[in-house]
Amino acid sequence: MPTTAKWVWLADRIREQIASGELAPGARLPSMTEFRRDYGVSQMVVRNAVLVLKSEGLIYGVPGVGVYVADRDDAPSA
Repeated sequence: MPTTAKWVWLADRIREQIASGELAPGARLPSMTEFRRDYGVSQMVVRNAVLVLKSEGLIYGVPGVGVYVADRDDAPSA
């Protein structure tokens, strides 16, 4: 059985939380430290998951402040 890269797995979890409304538009995502602690993953795993979600337009970062869920109206359609 093929294994999924941890960053892909984490990105999928965050996507699911956004799709379900658990993470609403404008909601702040957990910090890097919180992700690492809660999911038991490395900083690189969190970074890669965040980068792919940013590239998909699902989240955006505010330097020095945090990472937030983008408005669904602004998200690219599939």
